[in-house]
Amino acid sequence: MLQSFRTSTFGKRVARALLSVDAWFDSTIYAGGESSKTAYADFSAFMDRFHVSGIRRLAVELSCEALTLGLGGAIVALILAVPAFQDTTDDWLKKQDLAVTFLDRNGAEIGRRGILHDDGVPLESMPAFLTEAVLATEDRRFYEHFGIDIIGTMRALTVNARSSGVVQGGSSITQQLAKNLFLSNQRTIERKIREAYLAVWLEFHLTKKQILQLYLDRVYMGGGTFGIQAASEFYFGKSVRDVSLAEAAMLAGLFKAPTKYAPHINLPAARARAYDVLSNLVDAGYMTEGEVRSARENPATPVDRTRDVSPDWYLDYAYDEVRRLVADDKLGDTRVFTVRTAIDMDLQKKAEATIEDELRQNGPSYHAKQSAAVIVDLDGAVHAMVGGRDYGASQFNRATDAQRQPGSSFKPFVYLTALMTGRFKPSTIVVDGPVCIGNWCVHNYENRYAGALPLVNALAHSLNTIAVKLSIAIGNGNAKIGRAKIVENAHKLGLTTPLNDTVSLPVGADEVTVVDMASAYAAFANGGKRVPPYAAIEIRNGLGDLVYRHDRDGPKPEQVVPATDIATLNTMLTHVVTEGTGTRARLDNVTVAGKTGTTNSYHDAWFCGFTGNYVGAVWFGNDDYTSMNKMTGGTLPAMTWHDIMAFAHQGIETKPPFGVEDVRKPLPVASQPQGDAPSQADATARTATLSRHSASIIMEIGALMRSAGQQRSAGDTLDVASGSSDLAGQASAARTGLQ
Repeated sequence: MLQSFRTSTFGKRVARALLSVDAWFDSTIYAGGESSKTAYADFSAFMDRFHVSGIRRLAVELSCEALTLGLGGAIVALILAVPAFQDTTDDWLKKQDLAVTFLDRNGAEIGRRGILHDDGVPLESMPAFLTEAVLATEDRRFYEHFGIDIIGTMRALTVNARSSGVVQGGSSITQQLAKNLFLSNQRTIERKIREAYLAVWLEFHLTKKQILQLYLDRVYMGGGTFGIQAASEFYFGKSVRDVSLAEAAMLAGLFKAPTKYAPHINLPAARARAYDVLSNLVDAGYMTEGEVRSARENPATPVDRTRDVSPDWYLDYAYDEVRRLVADDKLGDTRVFTVRTAIDMDLQKKAEATIEDELRQNGPSYHAKQSAAVIVDLDGAVHAMVGGRDYGASQFNRATDAQRQPGSSFKPFVYLTALMTGRFKPSTIVVDGPVCIGNWCVHNYENRYAGALPLVNALAHSLNTIAVKLSIAIGNGNAKIGRAKIVENAHKLGLTTPLNDTVSLPVGADEVTVVDMASAYAAFANGGKRVPPYAAIEIRNGLGDLVYRHDRDGPKPEQVVPATDIATLNTMLTHVVTEGTGTRARLDNVTVAGKTGTTNSYHDAWFCGFTGNYVGAVWFGNDDYTSMNKMTGGTLPAMTWHDIMAFAHQGIETKPPFGVEDVRKPLPVASQPQGDAPSQADATARTATLSRHSASIIMEIGALMRSAGQQRSAGDTLDVASGSSDLAGQASAARTGLQ
């Protein structure tokens, strides 16, 4: 049949058609190949014209490599810039337009944050020499560059390289504004790249005048002031419209280092800096030497602000809280607010002074340059916050934004999870010995092992091996499952940072923040209730209407772990302070529970602890993660915690931690001879706080005594017996009221 098809007329036609297709296909391929050969030959002949050799070839090769590396760098920079552009939403400027006045818990004003455009002084209303002084000192090519001053940056790099340190800054005013509006103060390469991109973005979206206006309205000027108008009012008691040339020079000198050159802190340094600013005016061609001579000879004198203290890190934290509430539409449509916070100004000052004293006296020997502390109530109210040593030098808040390894201060989460299994209790005997997970082996401090001992002693002496063994036991032999349960409980109790599942997690290798640790330990102190930290007690809008109250509108405490297990853990944590690594945190006549923390190579040192009244977390370390000189959590952190908390517990009824038996003995009251001068401790003691009822009764007693004195001076006859009896009766009634 096939043969008959081939011999048929139709079959022959099909065969010829297929042969034609095959011939066409072959000829096309051949022709394409010949064309390709010709094209390649032509291309090779053309490229031969560009052939180079010798020195020229080396230059070409280097140029190609530079282009390749530059292209790769540009791609990396673009990737890093993507998060920066995510901040530039359509309402980016509106988000900044908040004017917030902050009060302490007693209603006294403690500072302000934010600014409405209507509250600022227009650029054209400021003296010309003021803006010229700022430009001459901060950014002389402001009106010439595109947001990044290439020449200024190269000059700064050269000067800093010669001096082997950061002597001169290369950031333009636009870059500084980008940092203030969008970024944190953390010094990283990623932030600098984002800052550069945002500076260019600002130049394309705002005029130079708008950029300069925003910068002058929002820059930190020391003394808790933001913006040049607020600084003028603070330092000179007048509007920026009315400052003299000498005062303008002093204000312009604050931009470089507002704390270092703040006139209420160091007037000689402020005047020396103002002298340099006047020289900059002359060098930049804005003024002549004759025009600035009077200002040199008659330097500015600020108003007396020596007693003013601004809790700047706390205010930044509270301001961010208000901004979040605004973003969540919880405060209405207004942009002006008055916020009563939970801050205790006496405690805040004590915390700042204690950290500064410890860093000044002991920091050099330990090679420690920074510290942070957060003190909270058992319901999460933040009473004090210190984000570093010098707010003027760096506004980066190490209490809220720095993520550091907690070391052994993380172990209470491990022990709590073990207690929750029901298989462990403080008296359970555990064996301290070598333990490995895969190729990773854990070691104790100084590589010592204690053998068999009760679980409570293992926590008191912070044994790393026991923490790892507990993580294995929690997962019934599977360490990964055990660590997952530990992470779950840590997040339940208040830690918000990601906790990566690594074999070293039980000994505190992951990163946390100081404020999170204080919040989580508050859950220990209150019996297992999660209480997110907060600053705002109540918020009123510009009309005085109450728009937010934390106890009404804030998150409610949530019982996240069993109270019985918390009580057991707290009892164990008291042994850390009485006989373990945290003995330097002990308080007289106050029961303390807490935990020390020290990381590998001494990068971080912690003490986190609590009583029945307050919770505190203290951290010491260095911003660049360099090692300290064998500082452990039981040294400066515990000592700092002790000094702050000893002050916090003055004049209040102290309570033991939740679930801990109060075994304190009352201290004998020492009598002081009448007329003796108060001791130094008394002179620096915390101000006692009276209830409103007690204060009113004392005022009534005072009024009665003044009335009696006036009657005597007027010559009125007073029946001593009856009068005294009457006053005595009223005084007795008053005392009864006090009781």
